[in-house]
Amino acid sequence: MPSKKNSKTKMKKTPSHASSTRGSSSGAPRRPAAQRYVVGVDLGGTNIVVGAMPLDGSREYGVRTEPTHSEQGADSVVERIGRMIDEVIATTGTETGAARRDFVGVGIGAPGPLDRERGIVIVTPNLGWRDFPLRDRVSERVALPATLDNDANCATVGEWWRGAAAGARNVVGMTIGTGIGGGLILEGQLYHGSSDVAGEVGHTTIDPTGRRCKCGNYGCLEAYASGTAIAERAAEALAGGEASLLRDLVQGDVSRMTARLVYDAATLGDPLAVEVVRETARFLGTGVANLLNIFNPDVVVLAGGVSAAGDALFEPLRAEVRRRAFRPAVEACRIVGGTLAGTAGVVGAVATFMMQTMGGIPAP
Repeated sequence: MPSKKNSKTKMKKTPSHASSTRGSSSGAPRRPAAQRYVVGVDLGGTNIVVGAMPLDGSREYGVRTEPTHSEQGADSVVERIGRMIDEVIATTGTETGAARRDFVGVGIGAPGPLDRERGIVIVTPNLGWRDFPLRDRVSERVALPATLDNDANCATVGEWWRGAAAGARNVVGMTIGTGIGGGLILEGQLYHGSSDVAGEVGHTTIDPTGRRCKCGNYGCLEAYASGTAIAERAAEALAGGEASLLRDLVQGDVSRMTARLVYDAATLGDPLAVEVVRETARFLGTGVANLLNIFNPDVVVLAGGVSAAGDALFEPLRAEVRRRAFRPAVEACRIVGGTLAGTAGVVGAVATFMMQTMGGIPAP
């Protein structure tokens, strides 16, 4: 992989694209300036989410979700993304009157590690890809310029631009779904590190002799607290014969277990589910405490399906952080759930397209 500079991207104002009604030199009023749009793609191990936004970030249009079906191969996933982009453009056009020429490009968020300069997914355990030129393949499919960034970076930027971390200077984002990703906003800049792998918090080690992770390591935070791991841990407990409402919810088939079912059962007071959620909070709290001591952020945002757990997860998580992190770091930081339910990655993918091609994004 070619060497890179330490990459940081600033938030700054972009030129206004508001409509103008000033008279022309001929005395006739000018036509209103057309709004321009960017399509955002959030590619995950389980689902693909695609939507469009105007350059001012004021609204989301045409958002749709489909299963990724990575088992069908990378070419099939690219075709699915391309079709979804075409559908989003058409829907946005119906709602706004925009023509295809009003869409300036596509921002793509994908699991990494990545080579952003070349637009390549280097390796992604949850998709099974290696050295795949995702950016250019999507760009060729839809005949629009495209950019690529880490999906968790995109979710973090989305929450920073238009969500729970708006206005903060130092933000740690964590996306908890099929895996656990992370993103870092440091002094108002998106931080990528020396080789685009900054923020991979899911692959920090919390138990060096612990559970095997899909990355090949042992004891990664992702192996304990991702949505996949939460379901696996609950299924293992059921297979061991523990009584639980979860057995009824999965109709006796532990392969149907999901993190959402665990959250639902915990809300109903099921002891096994409550214990799984509490253990998850301790694992996440350990990881978050480490991040507070290293980065001293204003805000930690936990996005993804984890938000469905509510206080049953967040209260013990915050307690674990208070127990493990330095008090000044704890007192300076809010630990919150994301507010852009299901679309943080899309919003952030739009923003990172503008960061990479237009020099910045409008302040929230």
